[in-house]
This record gives sequence, structure tokens and C-alpha cells, in this order.
Amino acid sequence: MGSVTTPSVDRRAVISLFSRLRTAEGQADPFPIYAELRARGAVSPAPWGGHLVTSYGTCDQVLRNGAWLEPDTAWRERQGARTRWSAPSSREISRTLPALNPPEHTRVRRSAGSFDRSTVDRIGRRVDQVVERLLDTLHERLREGEADFGALVSDELPVATIGDWLGLPSADWPRLRELTHDQVFTQELLPNASQLARSDAAMAELRGYFLDLVRERRGRPGDDPVSRWIRTWDELEPDRDKADEAVYFLALFVLLAALETTATLLSTMTLLLVEDPDRWGLLAEHPDLVPAFVEETLRHDPPTHVISRVASEDCVLEDTEVRAGEMVHLMVGAAHRDPARFSGPDSFDPRRRPSHLAFSGGIHYCLGAPLARLEAQALLRHMIARLPRLTLVRRPAMASRVAFRRLLNLDVSLT
Repeated sequence: MGSVTTPSVDRRAVISLFSRLRTAEGQADPFPIYAELRARGAVSPAPWGGHLVTSYGTCDQVLRNGAWLEPDTAWRERQGARTRWSAPSSREISRTLPALNPPEHTRVRRSAGSFDRSTVDRIGRRVDQVVERLLDTLHERLREGEADFGALVSDELPVATIGDWLGLPSADWPRLRELTHDQVFTQELLPNASQLARSDAAMAELRGYFLDLVRERRGRPGDDPVSRWIRTWDELEPDRDKADEAVYFLALFVLLAALETTATLLSTMTLLLVEDPDRWGLLAEHPDLVPAFVEETLRHDPPTHVISRVASEDCVLEDTEVRAGEMVHLMVGAAHRDPARFSGPDSFDPRRRPSHLAFSGGIHYCLGAPLARLEAQALLRHMIARLPRLTLVRRPAMASRVAFRRLLNLDVSLT
């Protein structure tokens, strides 16, 4: 915090930077644009209102401070009926765990349980089996020539892991994966009308799917998370319809959190591995660096580049006055390259063992972080142990997004 000053940043310059960020070139490598934005100050005016935060220290401060809130249902309703926040998908996502504020957030998070050590170990055995199967398929395809690692491995591992844990039929996994790709637009920075329409349709289908699942598990409970959540919420909520809806929102949250960002982490990690032969050699010689390689991937190019919060009261953030109810966009992708925090921030160094904000922070620290790390580390270990070094065939194309990164392909071949 500091004294209030008049922002000196030219809003039109920030608009120009964001225009470049939304081009194919900007999507492929947004970091030079982030550097220009960061050079204009730790806090800049967002072109559409609110503020952009680019320094690591300030982002970390906001995430850890309870005075900064999620844009929850009540906040979205106050934005008006003809805004992006009034879209059905936006209203629906605002009722999932990551968008809740205390005390409701505390209640729902406790009901969700956690990925404790025994659960992670049990899932880990299944992950190892899935990785082996996926790499078998990849290797067979590579014998015929090049293969898309993203489609064959990165997209498949998260949905198989969470689908198996939730007890979802494997025949449903491809459609659920498609729906997660579409729903994410409602969480983007600047979705257009057609993107919001895709999110609305995807969310409606997901709602129907998971409400049916809850009803089915209520009729035939088993030893699975959904059945356990039903038992938990029956004790918390006397109204059965409300209890079932609470379980639906938990199942929806778990699916959405587990698929999109984890798949991006796996593809980004693999891209960093195959684009530099020295990195493959380093891990082959020092497999103990696998966890650090994953963490450096999360710092260097995290799956989520923007996290948004709302001020609960008037305050001053790095000499910038922020009014109660105003939104700040924490530019995590820029903060992770902050030279005030990291030495040589643009270089990828698996020996760095960095801190990062890829899993958010404070009370909203990602519930599924242990699972994402488990999948990434297992995949990396198996790749190094059983595959010849892979070669990148061509640079991947990137989805047209700012907040949620996604590689559309990752074409590789055997060395």
C-alpha cells in the first residue's frame, strides 16, 4: 500500500498492448507484451475498467489478503442485466467453489474434503497405469511417423484420472472434455457474444449431466466421491433438492478444475522438454529433478495467466486508488516473469525451484494442486524412462485466449 497518486499510464497504450496480445503472435508468445505492460507500473488501468496487476509481490499480496474477494453471484448481479456477468454460464460458474466467498466458501470447501496422502497414493497407482497405456498408444503412432502428443496424451490423462475417480463411464469422457473447452469462455477476460453462447450451451449440458449423476448415485450409492458428498450434504442441508444441487456444483467444479488446466500443464511441460535436447538429457541423468521441472513449468508458462479479484472496500494498491467493488486482474503470467522476484525470469531453469502463483493463493489455493502435480510428475518420469527422446515437429498453435492457455496441438516424432 502507499499514497494515492493519479495514474500516469495512458489507457490507450494499454488497449494497444491488449490488441497485440489477442493476435496469433501474441498468443504464441505473450511475454514480451507482458514486459511492456509491467514497465508501465505494477498496477495499470484495464481498458474495460478496473485494474491490471503485473508485479509478483502485489499479486501475491492480493491473493493472500482476505479483503480481496471473488466476483461471486451477488457481485455479478450488481453489474447489470446486459453484461457478460449476467450470462447463464457466468451465473452458474459463480456458484462453484472457486467463486465463493466466506462463509459459504468455508462451508463448501470443508464438505469437499481434500486429496489427502492416502487418496493421492491410490489415485497415483491408477495414474501410472493410465500413463503406461497412453504412452504405448503414442509409441505405436510414432512408429508410423509424427503424432499429436496433446491429443493422445495431454488431453486423455486428466479426463481418465478424474473420470475414474468420480466413477464416470469412459464413453462419456470425450464429450465431457469437449464441454470443458467450451465452458471456459465464460471465465475469459473478454469473451464475445458467440463465445458466451458456446459457454451457455456447454454449461446447460453439464448441469443436466451431473444432476442426473447425482440422482443416480443417490439411488445406488457407492464408495465414490459423489456418493460421499451426498451423505455429507444430507447432514448439512435438510432440503434434499438443495443438497443435490450442492453435490452437483462440487462434481462440476472438480471436472472443470481437473481437465482444462491440467491438460495445458502437461502439454506445456512436454513442449519445454522436447524443444531443447539438453533438458531431456538433464532429466534422464537426474530424474530427481522431475518435481522441480514441473514447478518451473508452472512458473515459466502457467495454465492460467489471469486471476481476478474484487476489492471489498476502498483501498490503495501500489499508489493506485481502488474503489470497493472494482475488479483487479492479477496478470500471473506477467508476474511470473517479474525480474524483481526472479533472476533471469525469461529463462527456463529446472534447478530454480521457484515459488509461483499458478495454483492461486490464500483460502482459494487450488484444491486439486496435489492431483495436477501427481499427473505431471508421473507423465514426466515415465516419458524419460521408456521413450527415446522426442523431437518437436512444428511449433504448436494456441487457442485464442488470454486467461486460460491451451495448446491446440503438440506434434512430435522420434529422434
